[in-house]
Amino acid sequence: MRALLFGWLLSAALPALPDAPNAAHIIRKAHDAAGGEVWRRPSTLYLEGSAELYADGTLASRQTADRYVMWREFPAWNNTAHAANGKVRIDAADGNKTLFQIAFDGEKTYNQNGEVPGAAASREWSENFGFGIIRFALDEGFKQTLMAPDSVDGHAVFVVKITDPSGGETNFAIDQQSHQIRRVGFDTPRGWHERIYSDFFWVEDPGWMQPGRVRLYYNGAKTNDIRWTKAVINEPIEASRFVIDPGSPSVSQ
Repeated sequence: MRALLFGWLLSAALPALPDAPNAAHIIRKAHDAAGGEVWRRPSTLYLEGSAELYADGTLASRQTADRYVMWREFPAWNNTAHAANGKVRIDAADGNKTLFQIAFDGEKTYNQNGEVPGAAASREWSENFGFGIIRFALDEGFKQTLMAPDSVDGHAVFVVKITDPSGGETNFAIDQQSHQIRRVGFDTPRGWHERIYSDFFWVEDPGWMQPGRVRLYYNGAKTNDIRWTKAVINEPIEASRFVIDPGSPSVSQ
């Protein structure tokens, strides 16, 4: 009797969980809040801004990129969250100094020094790809699991684990009020990786919610603090943009 009474008192003292819809419903709400079908199936994305970079997570490794640029060509289909897909390029520069360049042209990976060998390239992308899988999370072959609720930057969130058809798992924290995606987390060869999204702004044409700030963490240590100030969606990008010649300068749009 005492045990039952103690259990009842304990449960009464705990805060009530929010009335949570199912995981698929939460994901659908996140799609709608981000821009609906335009966001779920974009063709390209161009972003520019600035960033603070911490190569090993220490203050001593800090570098500032006054120009941080990304070009992205999205895949039409994706069933593996943590592998390279589509095409992507990122340039970071401080004035006229190139800090780094990284690109994937659909087959090969490049950095500022030229082509990156296969094993190293696979590790590089497995440590970075993962967010885009939520666009396909309601498609056939995916599993959605509602996890314990949490908070991100003071915002109450639902947490949904997406298991892709290859077995890869990715956790998404989705704002309980705005349905904005505030955090993504997944395991990588480098350790547990999280990105926290904030300072959202709306791109009127074609209707796209863009986080203006993205913070990247590995095993709890911050490695990137990116501030996006411009987003261009679904404009053509030349294929040559995704190939980097050794020693070539960083370029703008």
